[in-house]
Parts: sequence; C-alpha cells; structure tokens
Amino acid sequence: MALPRIEEVRNLSDEELAEAIVKEKQNLFQLRLEQATRRLEKPHLFKHSKHRLSQLMTIEHERKLAVSQSKLDSTIAAEEE
Repeated sequence: MALPRIEEVRNLSDEELAEAIVKEKQNLFQLRLEQATRRLEKPHLFKHSKHRLSQLMTIEHERKLAVSQSKLDSTIAAEEE
C-alpha cells in the first residue's frame, strides 16, 4: 500500500478536512490499542496513518495562515487609505 498523496487532501473542503483529521486520530488511537493488546498484524499502518494525519494538519494550517494573511493585508490596505 502506497503512502497517501497530498493532492487528494487539497481538494477537500474545510468541513471535510476537519472530519478527516478526527477520523485519522481515531484510527491512530485504534492502532495503538491493538498494539497494546498485541493484536496488531500490520505495523506499517502506523506510518501510513501518521503520514496522512500530518498531511491533513499541514493543509489545515496552510489554510489558517492564508486566512490570517488576507485579514492582515486588508487591514494594512485600510490603514493606508
């Protein structure tokens, strides 16, 4: 199984992105639980889950920065007038 691609994440809406983050955190919790009870058969899924979660959180952070930057730009433009 290949690692997930970030292009797929960029196409998600903000609501879908937040939902995917929660789902991936739950998945990671479930993997940890299986590992603790020695039922985990595919340890490589940790890597995939963490990779996917980092992609999701990176895109979320980029979007938040873009919003705050646009607010800052509009504030600066209003002050110059």
